[in-house]
Order: sequence, then C-alpha cells, then structure tokens
Amino acid sequence: MCSCVRSSRALSPVLLPRMGYRLLGRGLWTSPNCKAVSGDSQLPSQARVVICGGGIVGTSVAYHLAKLGWTDVVLLEQGRLGAGTTRLCAGIISVAKPISIECQMANYSCSLYQKLEEETGIATGYVKTGSLCLAQNQDRFISLKRLASRLKVMGISCNIIKPKEVAKLHPLVNIHDLVGALHLPADAVVSPPEVNHALAVVAAKQGNSNSQLVLDKQLMDFLETDRGTIKCANFVNCAGQWAYELGQLSETKVSVPLHGCEHFYLLTKPLQEPLPPHTPVVIDMDGRIYARPWQGGLLSGGFEKNPKPIFTEGRNQLEIQSMQEDWDHFEPMLSSLLRRMPILESAEIHQLVNCPESFTPDMRCLMGETPGVSGCYVLAGMNSSGLAFAGGAGKYLAEWITYGYPTANVWPLDIKRFGNLQSSRTFLRHRVMEVMPLLYELKVPRWDFQTGRQLRTSPLYDRLDTQGARWMEKHGFERPKYFVPPGKDLLSLDQSKTFYKPDWFDIVGAEVKCCKEAVCVIDMSSFTKFELTSTGDQALELLQHLCSNDLDVPVGHIIHTGMLNERGGYENDCSVVRLNKNSFFIISPTDQQVHCWSWIKKHMPNDPHLHLEDVSWKYTALNLIGPRAMDVLAELSYVSMTPEHFPSMFCKEMSVGYANGIRVMSMTHTGEPGFMLYIPIEYALHVYNEVVSVGQKYGIRNAGYYALRSLRIEKFFAFWGQDLDTFTTPLECGREFRVKFDKDTDFIGREALLQQRQDGVFRRFIMLVLEDHDTELDLWPWWGEPIYRNGQLAGTTTSSAYSYTLERHVCLGFVSPPPGPEGQPTPITPDFINRGDYEVDIAGQRYPAKAKLYPFSSLFTQQKRRKEDMELTNLQGK
Repeated sequence: MCSCVRSSRALSPVLLPRMGYRLLGRGLWTSPNCKAVSGDSQLPSQARVVICGGGIVGTSVAYHLAKLGWTDVVLLEQGRLGAGTTRLCAGIISVAKPISIECQMANYSCSLYQKLEEETGIATGYVKTGSLCLAQNQDRFISLKRLASRLKVMGISCNIIKPKEVAKLHPLVNIHDLVGALHLPADAVVSPPEVNHALAVVAAKQGNSNSQLVLDKQLMDFLETDRGTIKCANFVNCAGQWAYELGQLSETKVSVPLHGCEHFYLLTKPLQEPLPPHTPVVIDMDGRIYARPWQGGLLSGGFEKNPKPIFTEGRNQLEIQSMQEDWDHFEPMLSSLLRRMPILESAEIHQLVNCPESFTPDMRCLMGETPGVSGCYVLAGMNSSGLAFAGGAGKYLAEWITYGYPTANVWPLDIKRFGNLQSSRTFLRHRVMEVMPLLYELKVPRWDFQTGRQLRTSPLYDRLDTQGARWMEKHGFERPKYFVPPGKDLLSLDQSKTFYKPDWFDIVGAEVKCCKEAVCVIDMSSFTKFELTSTGDQALELLQHLCSNDLDVPVGHIIHTGMLNERGGYENDCSVVRLNKNSFFIISPTDQQVHCWSWIKKHMPNDPHLHLEDVSWKYTALNLIGPRAMDVLAELSYVSMTPEHFPSMFCKEMSVGYANGIRVMSMTHTGEPGFMLYIPIEYALHVYNEVVSVGQKYGIRNAGYYALRSLRIEKFFAFWGQDLDTFTTPLECGREFRVKFDKDTDFIGREALLQQRQDGVFRRFIMLVLEDHDTELDLWPWWGEPIYRNGQLAGTTTSSAYSYTLERHVCLGFVSPPPGPEGQPTPITPDFINRGDYEVDIAGQRYPAKAKLYPFSSLFTQQKRRKEDMELTNLQGK
C-alpha cells in the first residue's frame, strides 16, 4: 500500500488540473499544509519534470523548482522518503571544501537549512556549532591558510587560530601535537531526515517508482514505472547509490560514473559530562577523523586508507539497510579518535554505523544535463558531502532546468567533464578505493591520481616513458609533465610534494630554455579534435553561427575563436582550420571532448549533408617549439618553413620523412615560434623518430606540459577551464579583436557582447608579476589566490607559473573595481588597472605585484639583456 501527500498550493490548469505537485511513497509526512490520502495512487500521465530520488538531493531540486515557480513536477522514490543515505548521514555542514564552487554550495546550504525551520515550522535540528579543522604539521597548516584566504574572498567568516584557542573552544581536544587550526564559526549540524522532510513539505509532493527510462530521438520522452507511464519534458536522476544503474536503464545509456564504498561512524551514549549541543565539530584530516556532538555524546567517523568498495555488480534492494559492523576495519579511526580525545576511553558505545556512500572518479559531485540526451539531468555522487552540497547543488540544477544554465560557474562539477570511458565498473571500483582516502589526504598543487591510469595513451607512450617521461592524466589521457634526465634521483623526485619550490624546478627550466633557444618536442595528442564537413555551405554556416570569430577565410588559414553562449560567455575556446571549402578541423582542450561535442551537436541542424566526427583518436599531435623547429621540418620535408613561405596561423598538408598527409600548422599554443604536427597514428612513431634524429644537430629535447604552462602564462595566454569559463566574455579577457562585430553575422552571444560593449566591462583579465617574492624560500602561488588593489580585495588568480624568462612568478586573474554608491557595478578602465598598487595573498602573506594588460616579456627581456651586457662590459674591464 502506498500513500500520497497532496498540496493545497496553487494548482496547474494544464497538466495536473487538480494538483500542483505529487510525490508517491511509503512514508507519510504530516504538516499543517499537507493532507494524507491512503490507498494506491496513480501517477499523472505527464509532467514537466520528473525527479527520481527522494533523498535530500532530490527534495532540494524539487524545493528550488517550486521556488522558481514550477507547478508540474513529480518526485519518485522507490522506498520511504529519505530512507537512503540521507537517513544515515552524519549531519555536518562545513564549508571546508577543496574548490570554490563547493564552498559556495555548502555556504548556501547552511543558510538554507537555518531558515527552513522558520519557513516550515518543522524542527530541523539546526545548531550553529562552528567547526575546527586541525593541523598536525606545517604543510596541513599551509593548506588551511590557503583555504582561509579563499573563503574570505567569498565573504565566509573564518579564523586561523593557535592550539591554545582550540582547547578553549573544545575542551575534549588533545592539542599536544597540533600546530594550529582553522575555525569556521558558521558551520553547523542538523538532523538530515528532518531537513529532507522540510524541503519536501515546501515542495509539497511525494512518490514511488520502480522505473525504466525510455528515451526517444535523443530527447527525454517518457518514463515507464510500475504505476504507469509519465510523459515528461525533463528527467532528473537524483538516485544516489542507484544513479549509475538508473542511467544504464535507458535505451540511450547515460553514463553516471560513481561507485559505492562502506562508510563507518561511531555513536556514543551521553558522556558523564554531556557535550553541549553547540560544541564545535572537529575535523582532524591528518588523523582521518571527524567528530560532532550527538545527544550529549559524540558521533565520529572518518575516511580510512583502506576503504571497502561495494555493489560493484549493482544493487536492486528497495531500501538501503544499515550494513554489518566491522570493528577491525574501524579500529585505526577509533585509535585516532582516542588520541585526539583521550577522555573517550571511558565512554560507552551506542552503535557502530556502516552505511554506503557513493564516490566519483575525481572527488567532485556530478551535476548537469547529460551529453546526447536533452532534458535528462543528473545530480548525484556527493562523495560523503550530500547534506553540505544538497542545498546549493539543488539550487544550481533548478536554475539549469529553468534558464538553461546555472547562475555560477559549475564546470568543475559538470557531468560532461566525464565520458563513457570513465563508466567501467572495474575502473570505478579501483578509483574510489583511492578517492575515499584522498578526501582527507593532504593534496599539494599538481598531485595526480595513481589508479585507473594508462587508459588512453599516445602511440609514443612507451617510447617517451623510456626517455624519462613523468606522467599526469587529463580526461583519462596520459600526458608528459616533464622528462627526468639520466642520473637524476627518480625516487625523491616522484615523492616530492610541497607548496614551495618543487624539485622539478630546474628540469622544467631546462626544457623552457631549450624551447626558447633551440627546439623541443611535446606530445600533445590528448587535444580534442573534430572534423566538420558538408556537401555545401552547411559546415561554414554552422560555424559562423557558433563562433565569435570569422571562419569565412581562405583554405589553410587557422582561426582562434570562442564558441559563446547567449550571455557571451565561453562554452569552448578552440582553433579552427579550414581544410577545404566545406571541411573544417576543430582543435579544443583535452577536457572539452564531451562538452564541446555536446555543444556543437545541440546546435546542429538535422541535415544528412552535414557531418561531425570526433577524430581525436586518429591523430597524434606533436608540438615542435623553438627557433630551430623550422630547420628540423625543412630538412625532413625539403620545403622552406620560413615565415615568408609558411606564415603564422597557417596549415599545410605535407610529407615529413616517409609519411604523407601530415597536417603541419604554424602555431604552438605558447606564443613561441614553431609548428604543430597532426599525424595519422600509424605514422606517429616514424615521424617522432625522424624529428628527434634530425633534431639532434639542433639541440632537440623532449619537453612536457609544465614547460608549456610556463611559456603560455608568461605570454598572457588564457586557457579554457582555468582562466576562461561560461561567464567570461571576450571583452573581459582582451579578445575583442577575435569577435566579428564588423560582419553582418548573427552568431550566438552577439547581442550580449554588443550590450556589454555599450554598458562597459565590469571585470578584466590581467597579468601580475610578483615582486619582492623569494622563489627559494617563499610559498608559491598556484591558483585561487586573492588579489588586492590599494589594500582592498579586487579579485582572484586563475592560474600561475614561474617564468624562467622573467625570473619571477606570473599570475593571471580577474579584477573588478568596487561597486558604485548605490551598489551598482562600476565599469573598469585601463587607469584603474595601471594606477593601482597590487598584492597577491599566498596563504595569508601578501606580496606586491605589478599589473599589466599585456605581456611583460619584451620589456623584461630588454632589461635582462642590458643587465647581461653591463656585466660582460664590467668583466672585460677587469
């Protein structure tokens, strides 16, 4: 028997003439605004949105859709409302998260849950406890200081405190091994089932389903359930542990890469001196534990080094039941808890809870519209932070469904950052065994996952590996970071982890020097590569509509362009080559493979004469960088490669060595001279060997992406996903010259850019060179550091690198002027940028910086040469 809770809210006259929302389920929630109706209930025949999953994530989406005015929504739950992971959640809401968008979501969730009691009259158990993030060593303390700087940018209250202050705030904490802590006074605890209940009451709906998705023509069409069929325009997969399996049920399978692990926490009975409910939450990441007050006692869990993955073969139970205790497995965390709070030696145990949690391949949740199926959305894979993220994530997804985009940059969470290649159950099982411990592991800049590797490799992988390549992974593709010269201590280099000057500093410096003075070769095969072809002008017409720059150029020309959204923000940043009149080669960043494909397909007309193909796997890409690159290629092709015969941003199909059909392009993505070679994979090893063999006389060497990063940042080159996102316009990053304002072409985003040009730009992408910063002794900037102008917060960095040319650190980032008298944004001017005194905050320490709107390279190179000439003159004089 199932029951239905019906709402007395305003009713929809179109789809559901007698109801606003409906949720079918076994559990009955009662409130003054709801009425229980017993007996079997039939589903409506159609709805604008169907949400699958009645946990706190699903009810949050329903709540926020209701707030946005939606009245035709059905929420389906296979068991009781909130009977899954929500019921077993530890109830902690903390803003101490690794990336900014997660901090924003947690901060919003905390505010939302606080006001729910007032909004609904339902006691949610909300208590503002604050939290203490402890540091047992200096590296952890540095990471907390970096987090504190980032939180202050978002207006979130936080304080770096000493161990003695920790003891004052939490009398049970043993502080003997602490070096400091981060205090977050606004963090809180709640009762997750009650929050879930309150959200459901506001959304005013309930439901039950054992469902199969049926997708038709790549559009969400209808949902078949054990209660009938619902036609729907939008479907939201909030199924938590079952999100992966639910995605596989549809005719067009939807990849939802997550996997379950067992998660343990301990409940004690009330202590002899019961803990006050406002006692701060303790997060001891070095000890791998957390602890919060619970009914006069303590709730404590953690993230162990040896997690236990579960449900690899799937799970079909209607409800998540508490699994078996495993005291042997929990023992290391219990020992850590007793070291941190020795008084608990005498505490009585109430229960050891074992519950499943779902984790994703990169420790970030999955959000957004799925690629290839319009109207199908996912919000799942919360990595044991479902309560903290649910409020903010539900808000952003509801905006996405309503407006077509969220009001914040959620690319780090977008499900399109993954493809089908990450959906292997074996891959997911192995990866989550690494992910779960990493939640509390100290993560220094540029750390890499160790599991699920060598999934996608270049044909040159083995060859480069034997030459000392050290690898990182991007979208499953192995890419060289740098190359260790013979004789180096490989073990110490591989284990180097620091916020300071890294051990690879001199190696990358030598690669950069070679790029500038001789020639280097970098394997860049991971780049996304598409071919768009047509029988007539269809390909050109589509690109002219999608791209902000003019693609109607002579054959062989390369155009750097953005693909913009209606707001003028970058959906993609790419290089497009016109191969012939009706054929184009599109090159995009590695992690844009799924997103870019989805964006193009979304706007492609259903025309059999227009064809888009992903050819990423067909070509190996070699980047030949340096002044001697033209000599190497000239010798291999017997063709002059000088700028007079091979101008910049041009493409020719040539022979290189014995291989024909090599697409040679005069660009390097760094601003340095050189060429990109796109080589059919069967020729890759031959061409590489020939290039290296001929290049020996010109001083050739292998280089990696760390050298590439240094080169591109000192040249003020912005990269999508790091510096550019869906809210960044060409006018904000100095790329107005790449917008075809002078053409009578109605490309996506044109109206927004014209309006922005009229109203003014309110933020600007700038370059900052650090001054009075000791590379050897001071902490390095990496990304996300606050930027101050004349002592006031003005923005944040988006990327940074050491410039071996300038012999200083270079940061890229955005700054904005303070709002006007009435709080309105103020247009930014060159004077604002050029006349300010700038500082970059690195873990609480501010360093002066020089800001510019153009690269420093030419100026500093001239000064450096003058300095070297003076030193040479002085030496000769002696």
